[in-house]
Amino acid sequence: MPIRIETDQLDRIDHRILRILSADGRISIADLARQVGLSKSPAQVRVRKLQEHGYVLGYRAMLNPAKLGLDHVAFAEVKLTDTTEKALSAFNAAVMKVPEIEECHMIAGSFDYLIKVRTADIQSYRQVLGEVISALPHVGATSTHVSMQAVKESGL
Repeated sequence: MPIRIETDQLDRIDHRILRILSADGRISIADLARQVGLSKSPAQVRVRKLQEHGYVLGYRAMLNPAKLGLDHVAFAEVKLTDTTEKALSAFNAAVMKVPEIEECHMIAGSFDYLIKVRTADIQSYRQVLGEVISALPHVGATSTHVSMQAVKESGL
């Protein structure tokens, strides 16, 4: 069955390839091909097409935050004082430069952004919040929620 990426319709093999790659991005093409029932060449072609068409954005190592001394996770609600496109762009660009901010999502609701911040401990978080996050462009107010346990953390 040919891959039909051109029409944005993936077949069951494409979906299986994506599931396998999301769980193990270092899998060999031979092992991937065996798991999806293809030979190496067609599996390689499918992976390449999935990459070319933006279904696979890249591969990265998953690090162990505890081993790196980054056990503390907090989520901060951020309200901006200005939500014009210019203000949003300035905030977005500034967030990209803060290594402690692991994720940032614009939210439709009672606040503007939800950010996930990873630090060594609550004192480090307090410093990042007070000196970095609160100083980001157009930040008017923040509210913090501290994670007690990560029940599930994963990509797709």
